[in-house]
Amino acid sequence: MRIDKSIRSLNRLFFTQTRVIWALLMREVITRYGRNNIGFLWAFVEPLFFTFGIAALWAATSSIHGSKLPVIPFVVTGYATVLLWRNSTGRSLVAIESNRSLLYHRNVTLLDIFLARFILEFLTTTFSFIVVELFMITLGFMEPPSSIFPMLQGWAILAIFSFGLSTTLGCLNSLSDIVDRFWHPISYFMMPLSGAFFLVDWLPSSVQSYAVFVPTVTATELMRSGQFGSSIRTHYDIQYFLFVSLAFVLIALLLTKVVRNRLECE
Repeated sequence: MRIDKSIRSLNRLFFTQTRVIWALLMREVITRYGRNNIGFLWAFVEPLFFTFGIAALWAATSSIHGSKLPVIPFVVTGYATVLLWRNSTGRSLVAIESNRSLLYHRNVTLLDIFLARFILEFLTTTFSFIVVELFMITLGFMEPPSSIFPMLQGWAILAIFSFGLSTTLGCLNSLSDIVDRFWHPISYFMMPLSGAFFLVDWLPSSVQSYAVFVPTVTATELMRSGQFGSSIRTHYDIQYFLFVSLAFVLIALLLTKVVRNRLECE
């Protein structure tokens, strides 16, 4: 009887928090994109334009690419990873201040707020990546992926990493606004190191083992392993990437407790 009661209680709690996260997600969509013009479709159109623009720019300047790899699939697989971790962190930095009044509701938690923002970024970035891939394949600018499985692996772990990192930064920013000032230049510095602009195999052999220590490099290498298959040589460390991603999630969960206690004391 006690076990049944506990299971019913957990189910009720799960459905309650799911409804809260869904409501927060819908509120975020309306607040961010409004109801004018194409409304929430901007959530998908913005990353689509960005990816198309970057792909066109790289295609037009392919002479500086320095490789025989086709430019379009190289850019599409690289920038999709950048969009996920960079947009997620950018949106989460002010998540607490923007939704602070909602925390007076008993069922709304800090984790719900961060989850709602991250799910929106994840869905829009994933959708834009799929649409760009299909569009380019249909027009003949790129071949279909050689294998979907490595791409799913890289995308899934990158999602865990992006959620952990963005929630950690959002909590730290609520403790000190210095985080916001430092993160933007750091994120620009991370872009050329993220693996979006290179393959690890192009680097000097003495640097390759160190390059994999940058977590996003493994995600990008997995995406390109799935896209190009055996035509390229990729380097990645899935166990290390997963460990770092879960470590960020654990830190994020601990920080939400710290920040919540601090907000309750104010």
